[in-house]
Amino acid sequence: MVHIKTEKEIAVMRQGGNILARVLRDTALAVRSGMKTKELDAIAEQLTLQAGAQVAFRGYQGFPGVLCVAVNDEGVHTAPSGRALEKGDILTLDMGLIWQGWYLDMARTIPVGEIDEEKKKLLRVTKECHELALKETRVGKRLGDIGFAIQDHAEKNGYNAVRELCGHGIGRELHEDPKVLCYGTPGTGPELKEGMVICIEPMITQGDWKLKLGKDGFSFNTKDGSLFCHIEDTIAITKKGPVVLTQG
Repeated sequence: MVHIKTEKEIAVMRQGGNILARVLRDTALAVRSGMKTKELDAIAEQLTLQAGAQVAFRGYQGFPGVLCVAVNDEGVHTAPSGRALEKGDILTLDMGLIWQGWYLDMARTIPVGEIDEEKKKLLRVTKECHELALKETRVGKRLGDIGFAIQDHAEKNGYNAVRELCGHGIGRELHEDPKVLCYGTPGTGPELKEGMVICIEPMITQGDWKLKLGKDGFSFNTKDGSLFCHIEDTIAITKKGPVVLTQG
């Protein structure tokens, strides 16, 4: 069941989204080669609590961290650990928080120091996929339009859109209906309506889109060892167009 939010509820979610965006931004600014991913997890937790919000991921289905911190071929749900970052890595920071009973969720893939041109292209194309998906996030459009925008642009650039994971609705729960796929057919799927709040999250792979469970028991990594890139925002659908709630 899709839960429609009121303007007042969306306004509260926007407050939480602004906090989350700042927390993720400041955590990203702390990234240095040689840092352990669990150090970033501690920074994100401290910033969240200082802002008066609650962490959302720790304890969710047994997840041990505040942040999902994926490196290179690692995908979503990677647990923080003693892994040290290296110059040239790409790092995905994926985080959720709770603000006045409402969940917010976002992710960014960033470079660790200078990265090569192929990694720069992957980050750029994934960002473009996200921007194209946002243009389809309007009242009267369908979820298949969002998925197609992501898939089509990824494939035109020689990449693939993940099939085994997806975006989602969000609100009083971290994961609500509907599922927001990274692939699709235009004009198909549930219709987008005013008051829906969804997480759009292009997950783009350099190689095959197939994934495997990581050694930590939580992460989903590329099966062929190719790079994985991920951008996510919490989006409200309004009569004036999409509103990105997770921006500072």
